[in-house]
Amino acid sequence: MNQLDKGDSSQVGAIRVWVNGEMVDPAAPSVAALDHGVTVGDGVFETCKIVDGIPFALERHARRLDRSMAGLGLPPADHHVIDAGITAVLAGEPIAFGRLRYSVTGGAGPLGSDRDDSPLTYIVTAGPQPPNPGSGTVVVVPWTRNERGATAGLKTTSYAENVVALAFAKKRGGVEALFANTVGNLCECTGSNVFVVVGGEVLTPDLASGPLAGITRELLIDWCRHEGLTVREESLPMSVLQEAAEVFITSSTKDVLPVHAIGDRLIAAPGPVTARAAEIFARRSHDPLSVAIAGPGKPRTS
Repeated sequence: MNQLDKGDSSQVGAIRVWVNGEMVDPAAPSVAALDHGVTVGDGVFETCKIVDGIPFALERHARRLDRSMAGLGLPPADHHVIDAGITAVLAGEPIAFGRLRYSVTGGAGPLGSDRDDSPLTYIVTAGPQPPNPGSGTVVVVPWTRNERGATAGLKTTSYAENVVALAFAKKRGGVEALFANTVGNLCECTGSNVFVVVGGEVLTPDLASGPLAGITRELLIDWCRHEGLTVREESLPMSVLQEAAEVFITSSTKDVLPVHAIGDRLIAAPGPVTARAAEIFARRSHDPLSVAIAGPGKPRTS
């Protein structure tokens, strides 16, 4: 577990922070108290893996940020500004393994949910984090994702629901919390997508079920299909967790993480299909052409 996840403030100094054009002290105030991202969580963000100082899949993250901005009704983000922040926080000693996060908020606003016509706020951070475990436990939580909500599928800064769910899971030995949606089907984790292996096939909730369209999810589905694995996106009942021979979760910093238990149910990890999926992702993620976005209309990124 990341020491910051444990509330260890001594690690804050390791995080590099850039706000609206300036590098700032990570422990000092740097965002206005009336910023709408602070008062009502009116903003979006992206998290990218850093390996040897290089962030992964920036173009894909930038495209998803644009979708989230549009979904919230915010004006388009200036990717030149974000690029400048990314360059600033990645300067100096390369981060061997870590996390790049950039956030864009609605800027200054009233204390309620109305918006003012004010400039957006840009925040870019980067810092190291420990390597992932070999596998982990996930815990099904008693709350649901609203697959028909206004922010379904958007990566917003309104994360209190995830904070509560992840705390619930960690008290029970989990590395992630797993949500059903409002009709009782499998949805997603707090910051990860979930995959199950049934009958040798890889299954994952479709986007209509309410999960975030994860970048790792997107790449893994494409790459596994190209290499002969059957991967299906569909509505899945929660009971599939009891039937699955293998389970794994994916995220920008977890890559493909095998699950060795769902609550009290033990699962072989990594199973053969999970191991193959992890190998495919590890190998193809080193190929820039595989990661790049095809077609016109790509956002500018550094």
